[in-house]
Amino acid sequence: KAKGPKGTKITLKIAKNSIRISFDGGRRLDLSKMGITTFPNCILKLADVDELDLSRNMLKKIPSSIQKFQKLRWLDLHSNQLEELPEEIGTLQNLFYLNICDNKLTTKSLPEELNLLKNLRILNLGLNCLDSIPTSLGALNELKELGLFDNALTTIPNSVKKLPKLKKLNAKRNPFTDSTEQEEYADSIKRIDKLYLVQEKDLCSSCLRTCQYERDKLNKLKDMTSSPSRKLSFPLLLTPNSSAKDNQEWRLK
Repeated sequence: KAKGPKGTKITLKIAKNSIRISFDGGRRLDLSKMGITTFPNCILKLADVDELDLSRNMLKKIPSSIQKFQKLRWLDLHSNQLEELPEEIGTLQNLFYLNICDNKLTTKSLPEELNLLKNLRILNLGLNCLDSIPTSLGALNELKELGLFDNALTTIPNSVKKLPKLKKLNAKRNPFTDSTEQEEYADSIKRIDKLYLVQEKDLCSSCLRTCQYERDKLNKLKDMTSSPSRKLSFPLLLTPNSSAKDNQEWRLK
């Protein structure tokens, strides 16, 4: 049997040195982008942190021991290889932010216990393999932002769409069967994921191809939709090396 990547070994010393103070004074354990393939059990000794960032690693599983992080308010697991979540995640009653986008989660692998996160404000499920959304998520009455983009959804349950405090819902790029529902999520939805700026050398070949493909699509779309500028164009004067640029700028206003 072929072995997967060995991954980085996280020691308790490394973990302690990775603790930062967040803007509101909370303690944030930042182990993002460290090549971790298995959940580092040593961090269970730091379970009193307020925020835990394990994003952009190669994790396939989060253990049930995640329940030890009872003070946790912020949990970021995006851009891993998670195929399931433990039901114990529902015990994190102080959690208000949960980002699990860009993983390999299916509808069946979403634990029903997610509906127990009564204080959750932001939930990002985008870029997974979801073909439906559990109606039980309609119990998240404090939810304000929900990311469902880039899945295989054909509909969104009313119990979720009608959450009382929901302000942002991103469901772009899903194969909705109802054209009106597709239009409903076409213009007014804003992506709620954070924007991470990385260099090409930091991306795996698959991610780099995806980024290049999306960039090419965006450029083509801009070319198709751009209208002729009403302002006069002086391309020779606007080159970076043009000494006339500063002197001629007033002509473009």
